[in-house]
Amino acid sequence: MSEFRFLDYEYKSGVAEFRYQGKDAVIFTEKVRFFDVGFDYDAKMLDAALRLALVILGTSYYKAEPTSEVRLPFEIDDTQARFFEKVYQEGMSQFAFENGLVRDDLAHFAYKDAAVKNTGVAEKTKALKKATLVLVSGGKDSLLTAEKVREKGLEFRVGYITAQQNYPVILDELTDFGAPIIIRREIDRENLKKAGGLNGHVPVTLINESLALIQAILLGYDRVELGVGREGLEPHAYISDLPVNHQWSKTEEAQELLKEYIKDYITNEITVGSLLEDLDELEIAKEFAEKCWDRYGDKFSSCNVANYKQDADNSGLKWCGKCAKCANSYLLFAPFVLFDEQKKIFGRDLFLDPEMTEIFKGLLGVDGVMKPFECVASIEELRWAYHHRLSGYGELSFTVPE
Repeated sequence: MSEFRFLDYEYKSGVAEFRYQGKDAVIFTEKVRFFDVGFDYDAKMLDAALRLALVILGTSYYKAEPTSEVRLPFEIDDTQARFFEKVYQEGMSQFAFENGLVRDDLAHFAYKDAAVKNTGVAEKTKALKKATLVLVSGGKDSLLTAEKVREKGLEFRVGYITAQQNYPVILDELTDFGAPIIIRREIDRENLKKAGGLNGHVPVTLINESLALIQAILLGYDRVELGVGREGLEPHAYISDLPVNHQWSKTEEAQELLKEYIKDYITNEITVGSLLEDLDELEIAKEFAEKCWDRYGDKFSSCNVANYKQDADNSGLKWCGKCAKCANSYLLFAPFVLFDEQKKIFGRDLFLDPEMTEIFKGLLGVDGVMKPFECVASIEELRWAYHHRLSGYGELSFTVPE
């Protein structure tokens, strides 16, 4: 069987390049443009972070030509191999489900018995600032996170990771957060088209965290904050022993594995985490309604259909009002936000729209409809939200269990 190869990586003057070779010999090159302020960063620490990014960003190209055989340009130990296999198996379980693959078809990483722990950990030679890079996307979780960081009186800057030429205007409107740091991914779409292989979901949260870690090293910051709550515990389906989970990279398991990897193989001086990690989706919605709605209610969006599409106008944040993310948000805010406020956003009562019925059934676990492949709350949370909605909201056309 042909193998997928992680070829090499390099960093120079604010630009990192990551190269891969597909099993059909297509060479993929991704460039990532960072904000380099000239901080006297530790080169060993940066190199170890680039290695991590090489592996995790590789999911974007591996998916075109998946194979169980993969080759790295450096040696790893058994702990690293297990983590990377989790990323390429659990983290790509939706991809496997949609393309008829099983766990044995997905990447398996060879390792050396000799431990290489701490070989990438930098000595404490460069003084890091007590400062935080807060990843912001324009959704409720990240905006609430930025507000909570500000409440704590911490020094911080917001960052935005994009693979598009433009980015939502909301980030420019947050003037009191300061100008956002933009990290730009230049995905090798030309060679992905040439490969002509499979497509599907990749563990985006881990990709963003690996890039944010590099940016924090370049800035000399000691913390990365991302808006990730207590999510992803509920699989959509199973492929034998492989749980199919769109949100695996947001789960506590994935986040703890990443933290341990960073501590053991990169640095124990930079923390990657989330102030929301102990909050479920309902609690996040409640806090956002209380702390952020007056300010962002008519600006934010968690809709992926209306925003973030490649080669589309992403200059502002919008809601499509027809997808699972819109329905999920509508449910979550129904106990905490007045009906008229949500009607301003969606233009109608989504509960009364017959075209939304199947989506709501999937979200609420009714009639065997599969939970949508999106970052959404648990069935239990959404049922609670529906039964505790404020007055003014309509009633769905089917019975929702308590």
